[in-house]
Amino acid sequence: MFTKRDLLRSAAMTALVATTAMSTPALAQDKAGWPSLLEAKDIAEEGFIYGLPLVMYYAVMQEFAVDKNSGQFKAPFNEINSLHHVATPEDTAVITPNSDTPYSFIWLDLRAEPMVVSVPMVEKDRYYAVQLIDGNTYNFGYIGTRATGTEGGDYLVVGPDWKGVAPTGIKKVFQSTTPFPLALIRTQLFNPGDMPNVEKIQAGYKAQSLSTFLKQPAPSAAPKIDFVSANTAGIKDNFFQYLDAALQYVPETPRDKAIRAKLAKIGIGPGKTFEFKDLSLEHKAAILVAMKQGDDKVDKWLASGNKNINGWNVGSFFGDEAFYNSDWVMRAGSAKGGLLGNDAVEALYPYTRTDAAGEPLDGSKHKYAITFVPGQLPPVNAFWSVTMYDGKSQLLVKNPINRYLINSPMLPAMKKDADGSLTLYIQKESPGADKEANWLPAPDDKIYLVMRLYWPKPTPPSILPAGEGTWRPPGVKRVS
Repeated sequence: MFTKRDLLRSAAMTALVATTAMSTPALAQDKAGWPSLLEAKDIAEEGFIYGLPLVMYYAVMQEFAVDKNSGQFKAPFNEINSLHHVATPEDTAVITPNSDTPYSFIWLDLRAEPMVVSVPMVEKDRYYAVQLIDGNTYNFGYIGTRATGTEGGDYLVVGPDWKGVAPTGIKKVFQSTTPFPLALIRTQLFNPGDMPNVEKIQAGYKAQSLSTFLKQPAPSAAPKIDFVSANTAGIKDNFFQYLDAALQYVPETPRDKAIRAKLAKIGIGPGKTFEFKDLSLEHKAAILVAMKQGDDKVDKWLASGNKNINGWNVGSFFGDEAFYNSDWVMRAGSAKGGLLGNDAVEALYPYTRTDAAGEPLDGSKHKYAITFVPGQLPPVNAFWSVTMYDGKSQLLVKNPINRYLINSPMLPAMKKDADGSLTLYIQKESPGADKEANWLPAPDDKIYLVMRLYWPKPTPPSILPAGEGTWRPPGVKRVS
């Protein structure tokens, strides 16, 4: 699950400061044909909520697949890049990084023709998942252990306008609502010595054009795009200009037709150019207030969209177009909480900053324990983990044993309690040599914990439906 740290800060408030600094004392002329001040504010508020996930996705695409000097560049469109490591405290570009599964990335360009994504055979006890996400931030399909099994195969990913027939040999067709979707691949790593095996699997992930797969002549190449350069500062200063840019590559659908028509009234959409600096001071102020109010609505949803279970926040945020069903606040809250997150059936992410009594977790003051009683380990078909983050930065914590998480593959080496329970020791110092296998080192500061349940079991005991299931994560208890 990705969360762009800079984009978590309020775009509206930063823009307000920037605009105040550059405002001219003279009153600029209103744009011809613009709606009334109140209508423009309402459109901008709704548009900010609708557009936030699109702009965030566009920015990550720009950094990962377009701008080779971004510092985050992975590979050009239609080429695969695999990372042969999991996240460590040195990885600071994305907060709350996943340190369970090495990633592979394929950012697809489907304009000229579909792409074939191929996967190798993977052993039955190893989890892997190819998550397909489009520019609307919809998860429009899955390949992998849960969704399609562990046999190898070829899968067709097609753009929004494709009307063809899948050729022989294609196991399934996935249709994106936008021309530039992402295939985000996670491959389970059992332990540090297992990385060579993961690399062999990663070498088997392939992406090729349909014409190459069929050994036929390629169609004409799609025209080159000069993408509007997306950077965090630019997005903050003129959010709607970047929404303009993102919407060039997000075709209208029946679900968003109404909001797109409203946005067109204030100059936002394909072929349009929103220029914040050209607005009157009144309209500038109205737009900025609208953005702030929209951002507040997203934050309010994010705060209330979870259910608190023993101090853990549990919720289901991610899915396909039908899952969101035009609930733009939910979609924006999901993106802001963790862009590119999985459907609940693929993975769930309970998280907490407090102990079972509701007090803030603080490794500088206390020691803590999480105890799973017999028969109550997280119910998953794949694996589970508990990852330690610094409570302020939400980055992994440097520690003397280089352990950033405890997960189920580590269970054989861990010590059980006398009654068969499993206790995790969460503290900054070692709990002693006899308990060190169960130790999750904490920072000398605030703590943020994330539990990851990959392929949660759908039948009781289960965490599903999210927040309503029969299995409940045990609270973090203070022991000192």
